[in-house]
Amino acid sequence: TQYSFKEVFGTLVAQKELFDVVAKPLVEDLIHGKNGLLFTYGVTGSGKTHTMTGSPGDGGLLPRCLDMIFNSIGPFQAKRFVFKLDEKNGVDVQCEVDALLERQKRDAMPVPKTPSGKRQIDPEFADMINVQDHCKVEEVDEENVYSVFVSYIEIYNNYIYDLLEESPFDTIKPKWNNCNTPVRNGDFIPPQSKMLREGQNHKMYVTGCTEVEVKSTEEAFEVFWRGQKKRRIANTQLNRESSRSHSVFIIKLAQAPLDADGDNVLQEKEHITLSQLSLVDLAGSERTNRTKAEGNRLREAGNINQSLMTLRTCIEVLRENQMYGTNKMVPYRDSKLTHLFKNYFDGEGKVRMIVCVNPKAEDYEESLQVMRFAEMTQEVEVARPVDKPLCGLTPGQRFRNQAFREELSRKLELRGGPLHRETEEQSVSEMLLQSFPPLPSCELLDINDDQTLPKLIEALEKRQKLKQMLSEKFAKNVLSFKTMLQELESSIVSKENYIQGKLSEKEKIIAGQKMELERLEKKTKTLEYKIEILEKTATIYEEDKRNLQQELESKSQKLQRQASDKRRLEARLQGMVVETTMKWEKECERRVAAKQLEMQNKLWVKDEKLKQLKAIVTEPKNEKPERPSRERDREKPVQRSASPSPVSNAPPVRLRHRRSRSAGERWVDHKPPSNLPTETVMQPHVPHAITVAAASEKALAKCDKYMLTHQELASDGEIETKLIKGDVFKTRGGGQAVQFTEIETLKQESPTGRKRRSSPSDPNPPEDAADSEWTDVETRCSVAVEMRAGSTLGPGYQHHAQPK
Repeated sequence: TQYSFKEVFGTLVAQKELFDVVAKPLVEDLIHGKNGLLFTYGVTGSGKTHTMTGSPGDGGLLPRCLDMIFNSIGPFQAKRFVFKLDEKNGVDVQCEVDALLERQKRDAMPVPKTPSGKRQIDPEFADMINVQDHCKVEEVDEENVYSVFVSYIEIYNNYIYDLLEESPFDTIKPKWNNCNTPVRNGDFIPPQSKMLREGQNHKMYVTGCTEVEVKSTEEAFEVFWRGQKKRRIANTQLNRESSRSHSVFIIKLAQAPLDADGDNVLQEKEHITLSQLSLVDLAGSERTNRTKAEGNRLREAGNINQSLMTLRTCIEVLRENQMYGTNKMVPYRDSKLTHLFKNYFDGEGKVRMIVCVNPKAEDYEESLQVMRFAEMTQEVEVARPVDKPLCGLTPGQRFRNQAFREELSRKLELRGGPLHRETEEQSVSEMLLQSFPPLPSCELLDINDDQTLPKLIEALEKRQKLKQMLSEKFAKNVLSFKTMLQELESSIVSKENYIQGKLSEKEKIIAGQKMELERLEKKTKTLEYKIEILEKTATIYEEDKRNLQQELESKSQKLQRQASDKRRLEARLQGMVVETTMKWEKECERRVAAKQLEMQNKLWVKDEKLKQLKAIVTEPKNEKPERPSRERDREKPVQRSASPSPVSNAPPVRLRHRRSRSAGERWVDHKPPSNLPTETVMQPHVPHAITVAAASEKALAKCDKYMLTHQELASDGEIETKLIKGDVFKTRGGGQAVQFTEIETLKQESPTGRKRRSSPSDPNPPEDAADSEWTDVETRCSVAVEMRAGSTLGPGYQHHAQPK
């Protein structure tokens, strides 16, 4: 069996190589404000926890993710408690003073402090986080400040527990006495499961979960290790330290831009971006009959398999919805595991799955199931949301402000230190004194000196005048400045009044618009409710319509089948009726024809006897009997059948043959206008016939037989008559058609011409020559050519039969 995956790693692959391919892109997305989810999935004992956590000296994916995060945002981290997570899966930002007060408050609390990077690392996991790769994200927004929060939960028996929750007693195991029974005392507090909620951003989160702000890789991994010791681990037959719960380590990264000075975080909540990376170590998937589990272990295995089965079902439904365009509901709520990560499957971040396979032969069937499910998950594609741009101020603000402060402090140091307000005032007074005229020397060396004091008085008077002049000028300037300030204030007041009026007008407009918006919102809600009702009604009607259409189609198909059966039955019955009718008609015709033939034969025998008797009586004995002429025959026309008379015990006479077989049926006698009457015994006579010069549908509809008379000149100069016969039948379109079945050819001889037979003579002629020359109607009519249906002889082929 072959399976295809995005990447396959061998048994000797290094943790760094696995991290670079699988987890590094997720950490880069986390720094850039996007979410990520990483699963480890497989049979118990296949190496899921080793892949996620690692081993001493070689850290797994989790410590490497933490190390890459802090290597990337190390110099840009905010001070502790500047970012503060709320209870609704959101984040707030505090000013530096509030953050300082929060830090002092937390330091005074007796609860254990959060780990610090300066503390001694626990040697139990020190080798796991000693990663020397120094991997970091290349493109980090330097205008933002960052804070990392971690939480650690487990899903056990479809309940969620907080592994970082501080409790005074052991919440994992009860206290046992010497009788191996739990002690029933009031000190034991059972662990409290957490609830799942949907936050304001429509993302699922665990309420009341402990989220710790960390500032270094060591601090974060120490939090993880503290929760790892509380994980529910039980011995099974497959693995001595088998994980019986799904563990979820959540890393949240909050980032916000700096203000215009580049010193503090921008105090606007809408500019804060919160991204999340979830590292999930799933419980082992195995069959319970191989784990030899009993009691609680068996119930745990059932819950584990149930949650993994729900995960498979969700993936299968997502795949089916995408491949076939259906809109089936994905059962996220059937398991806490799938319900927690519902947003990821709906497109809120990338999802990666690491499938761990154990090459043991005993795990063959479980490994096949795992790989089949993992291969199917690759076919699921979720729509990615539009990337939200990280809104910051002008790039480089942090470093420009820092460079400005450094340059300012350097110049102040060159001037002798920073200047204060008093020194500035003193310098101004000194500059004002320097503008006054200098004082003369005040030293009196002689009591009679009368020049020093007058000069001093004169200089002081000049200074006094200059002071008054400067004070007057200052007063004028103050007055002009006051007037300017008053004018500016009046203009500002007028502008404020104007602006206030405009604002009041705008506020009225805004209030009206708000009322209109509220009205429209109410109307929208009403319309949405109506639309929802109409959609439900339309859905019901559409369902009824589909059912009725299906019922109608089934009924119509049933009716069509019944109609077709009825038509077939009618056609069959009609065929049977027609066949029976034709059969009885033919039988009746045959019987009538036979009776008529019998009666005609009797009459004909009697006539012949009378003729012969008359000839014997009237003729002299020594004279030769004369041949009866055709005129006399014409004088006594007798309608006889063309068929030969039956043999009787009467004296031997010459029998007459039947000319045609048209008696007893309804015929169409088609004689063209060019037809010549022969006026002989060979003239065909059809009783009850409709004689027409041209075939018409009206005549054909009344008859069931058709005969066409065709005449042509034979080679001996005599007229040859052909009777082309056929059957008339109805066509499917309602018309009439003729199917030709036989051709009857009639020849005649002139009475004045040479006496000849139209057929070869008898091979044994009689002795009397006179008798051989004697020919009568019977002899002349002894030859006929008859073409029947299915004959191999074509039309026009003459068949000369022996005399009957």
